[in-house]
Amino acid sequence: MENNNTNTTLLKLLAGVALVIVLFLMNLAWGSVHIPFEGVLNVLFDNDTPNVVWSNILIRTRLPQALVALAAGCALSISGLLMQTLFRNPLAGPSVLGISSGASLGVGFVVLIAGNLFGYSLSSVGLVGDMAVLFAAFAGALGILFIILMVARHVGGTLSVLIMGVMIGYLSNSLVSIMKFYSLEEDIHSYVIWGLGNFGKLSLDRANYFLLFTLAVSLLSLLLGKWLNMLSLGDNYARNLGLRIERSRFLIIMLSGVLTATVTAFCGPIIFIGMAVPHLAKMVSKTSNHYILILNSAILGSATALLCNLIARLPGFDGALPINSVTAFVGAPVVISVIWRRRRDQLSV
Repeated sequence: MENNNTNTTLLKLLAGVALVIVLFLMNLAWGSVHIPFEGVLNVLFDNDTPNVVWSNILIRTRLPQALVALAAGCALSISGLLMQTLFRNPLAGPSVLGISSGASLGVGFVVLIAGNLFGYSLSSVGLVGDMAVLFAAFAGALGILFIILMVARHVGGTLSVLIMGVMIGYLSNSLVSIMKFYSLEEDIHSYVIWGLGNFGKLSLDRANYFLLFTLAVSLLSLLLGKWLNMLSLGDNYARNLGLRIERSRFLIIMLSGVLTATVTAFCGPIIFIGMAVPHLAKMVSKTSNHYILILNSAILGSATALLCNLIARLPGFDGALPINSVTAFVGAPVVISVIWRRRRDQLSV
């Protein structure tokens, strides 16, 4: 029986990996310019491809975008799973501690204040402006993460940490609203565009670094699998089993925060993937073992992000749709089904 369960789990993981590969190739082939799969493989594995147009489209646009989507989906899904387990809240997500709001605040200081200080929009500066936005988002996210970690060390109770994170997020959003009120119209437009999310901001080299870093940090979450299994039983049970609640909570928040901060800094605040995908992973896994849940969340998160990126670039759309409009369309039904199922289970008891 145990061997059958192991084989079933392995088959599900392999099927998920195959789905990611298929969606990745579809991201490379489909778009406003259709490239046959044979052409994709020729460009990727044969540098002497005769079609320069296909090569430029793939190497400069589609391949970096697909790599970033794969890494971002993986990171956000694992971060969401960690938060849902830590707070035992099915509607928790990567942004629940206000880290995404911190990144938005950092970008707000750079983008919204620039017009008043210098008389022109930072978005018109080009590469320098893009790098300033990137560093501001990362600094804002890590700044809020540092505050949350200090709160976690000195404030007892997981619920208190959650409330503090939500309040810090509200304060950040309030400051951004004030900056919007006094900013130039062009700056507000640039800030809104950043907030819609985008997987296509990085070059191929930077996309590779982003992929390696996020996957490395994501793999570290497997080291927390035993702690997460204990925490899922409740703090009292976990403490009786010898788990140091404060230390484990600190490390889980730090790991989730680094993943969220990295993705938000490079892609903008991507919504719904981190909240919805862990539920899909639980439905597929049919287990509470977090070693399996982490792997399934990573795979399904990558697949979901690639699917959303593919939908956003389907032929027929004028340019590319904002990625958050697609993630909301895909993720909202999952969240609604979770609420509906919980309500149905409560009524059936």
